[in-house]
Amino acid sequence: MKRASLITPLLVSLCFAGVSAAEAHAQTIPTGVMAEHQHAPTQPSTSLVLTIDGSATTLSLAELSAMPQTTITVHNEHTKVDETYSGVLLGALLAKYGLPVDKTTHQKMLRSYLVAEGTDKYWVLYSVTEIEGSEHNGTVIVATNMGGKPLGEDGQFKLINSEDKKPQRWVRNLRSISVRTAE
Repeated sequence: MKRASLITPLLVSLCFAGVSAAEAHAQTIPTGVMAEHQHAPTQPSTSLVLTIDGSATTLSLAELSAMPQTTITVHNEHTKVDETYSGVLLGALLAKYGLPVDKTTHQKMLRSYLVAEGTDKYWVLYSVTEIEGSEHNGTVIVATNMGGKPLGEDGQFKLINSEDKKPQRWVRNLRSISVRTAE
């Protein structure tokens, strides 16, 4: 009984100490200094490494800009505004560099996924069928500009998906895309 009576005040003290520390920390950060979805500065992307079946290709902004461009307008739930991006269809990029969609690759495509990563180490996962127009209604592009201008602090490349309700799988400062097949 003595042990229980000693533990209870200790636990209560720890709880109040945790709240006090959290409140003190909250008070040291000025309100409005960092917007809810403002990103910490990171190294801008300057090239894109595309890896398919272990074969890596490094692409520049000039190379992507020379490919056929697609323009999409999406609603950015974080900023609460519509944004217009232009860039290369991700499915077309994969087809050009080793994963065309046809009868010979259909089964492989159904078992493949890709990992897209930014310079800040933020990464997302897509099924290849999510980015292929013959299989999915959404449009996924590697954007090189927004509103007709360079992406700015989002680097030279940004992955954009027209069908996601929130931009959680958009990748700013995109630096690599790796396609993998589950066996």
